Formats: sequence, structure tokens, C-alpha cells
Amino acid sequence: MPSFDFVSKVDAQALDNAVNVVSKEIANRFDFKGSHLVIDLDKKTYTLKVETEDDMKMKQLIDVLVNRAHKQGIAPEAFDLSKEGSMIGKAWKKKFP
Repeated sequence: MPSFDFVSKVDAQALDNAVNVVSKEIANRFDFKGSHLVIDLDKKTYTLKVETEDDMKMKQLIDVLVNRAHKQGIAPEAFDLSKEGSMIGKAWKKKFP
């Protein structure tokens, strides 16, 4: 009896394009003007590190990121949103494996 193994991989270029689009969009949004924001994509491990000033902006940024990634062809389930962000110093930080 044949067996099937499903392997899900995220297209690195599509993810990089989504991160770049989100960075440009957030830079132009009024509610993010002048606020601390870092989006860093490690292309070797496909780890995304996000840093914002507060939890509300973190949730907004994640929402924009998931929507833009979906438009690039990346399923929203590719992001592990189960872990909560943590406040380190004056910034909220979160990692997506």
C-alpha cells in the first residue's frame, strides 16, 4: 500500500517579498508614524523577528503581515501564532518559526 508524506515549505522569495511589502506599508501608515518597529527575516532558518512599542501595534502588524503573505501565496497557517509576544525592556518582541 503506498504512503504519502506531506511536506510544507514556505517559498523564501514570497516570504521576503511579503516582509518587504509590510515594511513599506507600515512605514506609510499614520498610526505607526514615529514608532519603534523592527521586522527581521532570517533567510537561513526562516525565522521572523518582530519588535514593536506595544501589544496593540504588535497585533496590527501581525494582521498586516499575515494578510500580505496570503496575497503572496503563503497560507496563514504557515505562521505559528500560538506563542505570545514578550515585553523586553520597552519593546514587545515576538518570533515566528
